[in-house]
Amino acid sequence: MTRLATLAAGLLALVPSLTTASLAQNAPPPTNAPSPAEANPLPTTTVPDTTKSGPDPAAPSPQQVPIPRPAQAGAAQAVTPPPSALPTLVTVPGEPNDVDEVTLPAKPVAILAGETKWEEARANLRKAYKTIGETLAKLNLKQAGRPIALFTKTEDDGFQYEAMIPIEAAPAQGAEGGDVKFGSNPSGKALRFKHSGSYEEIDGTYETLIAYLDAKEIAVQDRFLEEYVTDLGEGADDKLDINIYALPKEPAK
Repeated sequence: MTRLATLAAGLLALVPSLTTASLAQNAPPPTNAPSPAEANPLPTTTVPDTTKSGPDPAAPSPQQVPIPRPAQAGAAQAVTPPPSALPTLVTVPGEPNDVDEVTLPAKPVAILAGETKWEEARANLRKAYKTIGETLAKLNLKQAGRPIALFTKTEDDGFQYEAMIPIEAAPAQGAEGGDVKFGSNPSGKALRFKHSGSYEEIDGTYETLIAYLDAKEIAVQDRFLEEYVTDLGEGADDKLDINIYALPKEPAK
């Protein structure tokens, strides 16, 4: 049983009881050897006067003006932080095997909806984020957070999702992003469960989530978020950090 099917089955089992919401040492040069500055003087715009045996104490020292040189090839020029340095929705990190009550802030996001079979989930989510990234580059928009996946519908053989990437600001009205749309991530009160391990091991985290909801009698919405603190790699044994957010139902009025 997949993790989302496990969650769906657990939530259905909880419906009757869940009626209330509750990171080489350099040797010193010989004393008679010329200093490095004398041996390799900086080029200057002032031509030294060779007619004098020594410098004139009364004359001011010529201003040393280094000649501009081209930047060396391969020199570091990165200004934008790497994606792994981007913030999560809740900046305070969570603890594995623990549950945090958090408040998700509303942020502008780029959204690409899709559906996938369970066995192709990671590959298709990675493709979705690649497409969103290309669209952001085309529209000159900057990523401002870690990738998110909102799971909107689950079935035995697959699920529907909305892949999201937070951005600094929404694009100008009328900007064309093709299949990529713009909106806001789910916000408000949430329960955060941290998964640390391989992508295939996340089922165990969902089982812990179901047990916690059962014990606390907390009713949640039939959708939830996964936030990828580390990039979704291709290797089956890659260790990942993933925040899972369960969204409690609003109390009945």
